[in-house]
Amino acid sequence: MTRQKIQIKKIDNIAARQVTFSKRRRGLFKKAHELATLCDADIALIVFSASGKLFDYSSSSMQELLRRHNMIPEVNSFGQQPPSQVEKDAYAKLSEEFAAKTKELKHMRGEDLQDLGIEELKQLEKLLEIGLNRVIETKDDKFLKEIGAGKEKEALLMKENQRLRNGMVTLNHREQEQAVIGGSSLGSKSNTTNSSSSPNPNSHDFDDISLKLGL
Repeated sequence: MTRQKIQIKKIDNIAARQVTFSKRRRGLFKKAHELATLCDADIALIVFSASGKLFDYSSSSMQELLRRHNMIPEVNSFGQQPPSQVEKDAYAKLSEEFAAKTKELKHMRGEDLQDLGIEELKQLEKLLEIGLNRVIETKDDKFLKEIGAGKEKEALLMKENQRLRNGMVTLNHREQEQAVIGGSSLGSKSNTTNSSSSPNPNSHDFDDISLKLGL
């Protein structure tokens, strides 16, 4: 069966649109990485989702690639037309947003905090506390799950040990019963042998009578 061609248009379903965005974004970054590796090319990609979330990829330093891009003349060797004012404004906006996101990420890592005021530091501290609480909650949940799994495993081991102990007790009882039965059998045989080997008390009387009669 031939694969149906997907019509290129905006996806109305929000969930399907988000899934498609995630898959194609990963595919785009993967292709960019392959191109940079195979051809030794410098590549920079900047992607903003519909919600405004930033995604970027660069084969080297993103800021260095942007600086090199800004140094390129507006009209290149391929005779392309210079970008319009709308494109310039869009590019400037993207650059500002990228710089802001990069700065925010540095602040989250505790870098470049000297220029922040008291209120900005308080807001950053609040954000970090919220993130830290989420990390702690996730870690505690994982610990509880691991502890629960360990207790279940311990219960199974204790149950198996008890089963083995019961088996050993049963086996010992059987061996003791067999030993008692074997001893009783030997005692019965000994009594029978002693009875058969003991002299008959009437045999003396028979011998005396025979002597008197001259037999």
